[in-house]
This record gives sequence, C-alpha cells and structure tokens, in this order.
Amino acid sequence: MTTAPPTTTAAARLLGLLARDLPPDQLATDPRTLAAHASDRSGTRPDGVPLAVVHARRTEDVTVTLRHADALRVPVVPRGAGTGLSGGASAGEGVLVLNLSGMNRILELSVDDQLAVVEPGVITAELDRAAGEHGLRYAPDPASAAISTIGGNIATNAGGLRCAKYGVTRDSVLGLEAVLADGTVVTTGRRTVKGVTGYDLTALLTGSEGTLAVITSATLRLRPVPVATATIAAYFDSFEAAAEASYAIGRAGVVPALAELLDGPVLHAVDPTLGARGAALLLVQCDGAGASAEAEQVARVLAATATTVETTADPVEAEALLAARRLALPALERLGRPLIEDIAVPRSRLAEAVREIRAVSARHDVPVYTLAHAADGNLHPIIVVDPALDRLPDAAWEAAGEIFALALRLGGTLTGEHGVGVLKRQWVADELGPTAHALQRRLKDAFDPHGILNPGKTL
Repeated sequence: MTTAPPTTTAAARLLGLLARDLPPDQLATDPRTLAAHASDRSGTRPDGVPLAVVHARRTEDVTVTLRHADALRVPVVPRGAGTGLSGGASAGEGVLVLNLSGMNRILELSVDDQLAVVEPGVITAELDRAAGEHGLRYAPDPASAAISTIGGNIATNAGGLRCAKYGVTRDSVLGLEAVLADGTVVTTGRRTVKGVTGYDLTALLTGSEGTLAVITSATLRLRPVPVATATIAAYFDSFEAAAEASYAIGRAGVVPALAELLDGPVLHAVDPTLGARGAALLLVQCDGAGASAEAEQVARVLAATATTVETTADPVEAEALLAARRLALPALERLGRPLIEDIAVPRSRLAEAVREIRAVSARHDVPVYTLAHAADGNLHPIIVVDPALDRLPDAAWEAAGEIFALALRLGGTLTGEHGVGVLKRQWVADELGPTAHALQRRLKDAFDPHGILNPGKTL
C-alpha cells in the first residue's frame, strides 16, 4: 500500500496544528534535521526530504501527532535510532517522521516477576545492563544492541546472536502499549508468561515494521544471568565444512546459546590475520550450569573436521573470540556501501545455500560476504558496492534477486530478522502467495484505514 503525498494545504495545516499542540522543541523543520531523518542504516535514499520531524517524549505526543496526521491524510514514518537495514525508516517528500528515540525510560524492572516495562527509545544494551544489576538479562542480543532501540527491535522482530537458545524478540515480548493510526491507544498482552485470551495482537504487532500501530511501551520478559558460560572458536578449511559441523552439534543433543559462522572474506575484512587462519570461523557459546560439559562435547564434535579449536570459560577471552562477529559489519562498511540481506533456510540446507550464493557472486561479478546464525539457518549475504554511486548497480540488484529466489527455492524466507522495509518489498508476494498476501493487506486496512502508517513498506 502506498499513500499519495499530502496537498500543500494539508501539510501546512498539519504543521500549524502540531506547532499549537506540541512543545516548541518537539517539532523540527530545519533542513539539517530533515536530511538526518530521511534514511536509516540501510543507506536507502528516498526522493526528497520529510515534511517535518516530531520528537516524541510521551504517549500523548504520539496520539496528538497521529490524530492530526490521520485526519489530514499525511503519511507518518515511526523511527527509533535509525539502525534498520531494510529501509523501514526511510522517509521522503511530504512524510512526517515520528522520532521515538526520546521516549527512553525504563519504567519498571521487577526482579520477582522477571520483567521490565520500557519505552521504545531505550537502547537494547542499556536494558540488558540495567537487568544485569539484578542478576537478570534481556535475552535478545542483536549485533546492533549497543545502538539499536527496543522499539526498533520489536518493529522488525529482531534476532541476534543468542536467539539460537532464547528465541527472537517476539519470544521476549509479553505485552505492548501502542497507538493506532487515528490516535487511539491500545494495550495488548499481559504481564504473565502464559496467556491465550483473544487473538495474539502482541505477536502481530511485533515484526509489523510500524505499519499497523506505533509502539509506546513494552512489557518484556527477562531471564536470569547464566551461572556459567563457555565459548568455543573453531576454524575450518571451507564454509561448507563449518556448516556441516554446526549440524553435528545439534545431532549431539547440545542446544548452544549461540552459533555464529563467518566466511573467509568476512574474516579478512575484520583482520587479515584471521583470514589467514582458515576459510571459515564457527563461534559457539554454551551457558547455564552445564556449560562446561556441553562445551567439551561441542569441542569434541568440532575437532573431527576443524583445523583448530579453542575453548575458554573466561569472559574477557570469550569477548575477544566473539569480537570478530561483532566487528564484521563495521569492517564491511569500511570497504564500501553494504547491501545487507538476511535470508533464512532450513538448517540442513545452509551449506547448499552458501555454495549457490558463491556462484551468484561469481556470475554477476559482485563481491558477497557471508555471515550466518548457524543454529537457525539465518544467513547474511552482504553485497558491498562503491559508496560513491548514487544508486545500487543493476548487477547488485540482480544478485540480490537471485539470492532471494534461492532462499524461497530451498524452503526458506526473504528475511529472518531485519524486516522487509522497502528493499525486499517487490519479492514479498512470491513468498506469501496471493491468498495470504491479500489477507495481510486486509489486516493493514483494519488497523490503518487511510494507509498513513509507514506507507510503501512491508507489503
């Protein structure tokens, strides 16, 4: 669904109403602010710049903004830290940006109930640190945890390194407060881990990319910090061998907290000395009371095919081993403009997917760097192009299209955790099929009849 830009009269009327109803410092129209809010980390470059930016500080700011925008049919793009990788927060000509990063309070942290209530602008790592002071943690651990917001994580149903054992963001969201397109405030879910009354609107809104409602607070599940952690790093002669080894971990009955796989080009981009150690690196972490025993079992499994295996229970050494994974994207960003994909395939077809991605790269003469959450089959094939280009080359788009088609052919999905945004929208119907696609459009209409919320995204 797309929405036509507002008329000049509607735009002027909206700005007048917002200037009247919001504090002066919460409405921005200066060119520098508008340009800074036009795109996100995906590098998507929309036509033009937004109409204005509202810096929300409380739920009432959101309700006022949406009520006026809906009445005047002005499109609204909700935004957090702008760390999204699919263009979900891109905002072009005539669009009002609703910046929620200023709603950044942890409203409650209950040790007894093991939950937190937070506003959408809370940085993911800051919630984890606050929970850690009470022996708890927020389990979802996206690579962007230090800069991404909880609201953005919920909008895309973000995954992360620990999702192998603890699930994605949706598995930690118990309830939400959200504002519908017309300014109506709704609450979903509950404070209990169990609950099946009515339809699961919490799960529906999680991953909806700001197209159904704007989240203004979330009740999140926390978990105890594991009593022990052990980390294993293993190098292999090929990505396929590392992928096969990751299957063997599951067949051995071990459920690791994380299992991350990096190919040789990624290792070389992070540090040439790492690239010299092997064609792939598999990082595995076990946690809980049985972490040491599980790690020993994993090390034995990996030793059968790995060139080297290192194991540590020391937290500092563990972070050093995991540094290659956390530094991967910044390293690739230094090489050029990355087009970051996140297809997912059945775990048993991970090696096959990587072989075909390598063939796509060679066929189109486009460099592709591959990371993977090996435990759940989520691949990040990253195409890097010249940042000086004003648009992605045709070869890059053709390669991306073949990678998406590959994911679907192998029984997978276009996106495991980054969302559809604008970058993958043209392939959505291929995955959903006509009936389910039409049903999802009807859901969008029910939540947002005038189509003002993040139009042109997701569906």
